[in-house]
Amino acid sequence: MNAQIKPPAKKSSDTPEKAAAAAFELPPLPFAEDALAPVISARTLQFHYGKHHRGYVEALNKLVVGTPFAAMTLDLIIEATAGKADQEAIYHNAAQAWNHTFYWRSLQPHGGASTPPPALAALIGSSFGTLETLKKELAAAADTEFGSGWAWLVLEGAKLKVIKTSNADNPLSSHSKPLLTIDLWEHAYYLDFQNRRPDYTKGVLDKLINWEFAAKNLVGS
Repeated sequence: MNAQIKPPAKKSSDTPEKAAAAAFELPPLPFAEDALAPVISARTLQFHYGKHHRGYVEALNKLVVGTPFAAMTLDLIIEATAGKADQEAIYHNAAQAWNHTFYWRSLQPHGGASTPPPALAALIGSSFGTLETLKKELAAAADTEFGSGWAWLVLEGAKLKVIKTSNADNPLSSHSKPLLTIDLWEHAYYLDFQNRRPDYTKGVLDKLINWEFAAKNLVGS
């Protein structure tokens, strides 16, 4: 999947401790820090990507040192630790690292002005009727999530569906295939919109959502 974060190849000269400590790296943003303005400012990205996303990756690296998780991909860690109280910290940091990488790729400068590629557009039509109906459902899911979480467009069977998850949870531990997501944590929008989450959601859907990324994930299903 396009959002995957894999451990780098370990060199033969690396000690186990060194190799484990470097298990996961922060992927580069797929756009410049100021490319999403005015909906998402460079200042927000500096904190959101540079502090929060980086923090999840660094915390995960510390947590997995000396464990089998250090050699696993994020999606496998998420599936292996979901719902396990004794591995809650590993799950949360792995899921947040994965979610954020997926979120950045769900955004594209001027993306909302484009139309979904034909195969995705056809599935949107059969699942929701119109693109506007889909956008309204995504906005409703995002705006009604209580507290922190994520709104997702997912594929379930042969149909598209809008779901929302709380905190670090994502669709990987269910039978849904994520196609794109919107981050609903306050650090995603508070510097630009304060408590006006609906304005942030509308800006993302109207101007930034990356339908091409969703279509690529659909093809890879």
